[in-house]
Amino acid sequence: MNKIKTSILIAAIVAVALPALAQRKRVSPHETVSADIDGAKLSVVYGRPYTKDPKSGEPRKIWGKLVPYGKVWRAGADEATIFTTDQTLTFGDTTVPAGKYSLYMLPGEDGSKLIINKQTGQWGTMYDEKQDLARVDLKKSAVDKQVDQFAIAIDKGDAGGGVLKLTWENTQYAVPFTVKK
Repeated sequence: MNKIKTSILIAAIVAVALPALAQRKRVSPHETVSADIDGAKLSVVYGRPYTKDPKSGEPRKIWGKLVPYGKVWRAGADEATIFTTDQTLTFGDTTVPAGKYSLYMLPGEDGSKLIINKQTGQWGTMYDEKQDLARVDLKKSAVDKQVDQFAIAIDKGDAGGGVLKLTWENTQYAVPFTVKK
């Protein structure tokens, strides 16, 4: 009798877990980028989708098409992009306390925003606007060479602080920040 109960329990667990696992199957490779900016340790963990369709291999138009203007995008692929800082940062007029956050983006033809969200650990499409800590302006610029795979970088700023950069296709979005002393 115990064998039957155990078998039923295992079957129930598998039945519940399989749909969740299927939804969370990664399509894109993942990467972690880290930097030490003015004594702050920062990292971003994110999925790196390609310009080419993973099924057909055909090139895709990214900005305004695959990533539509006016809709929140997970800033990567698969799980939500995770941003971690061990010190308080300032993005423009916005203070971001030390901690772990999800990053999203709201792309637009005439202006784009980086969304810093307090919720973490969710699948990238499970965005909750009520959890937003801040929305900060991104500076859009063209890149010289086409970027086939989405990339995020944390670079040192020319006059101190740093710059968070999101680059894909023919466009780079950037936002400077400083480490609060």
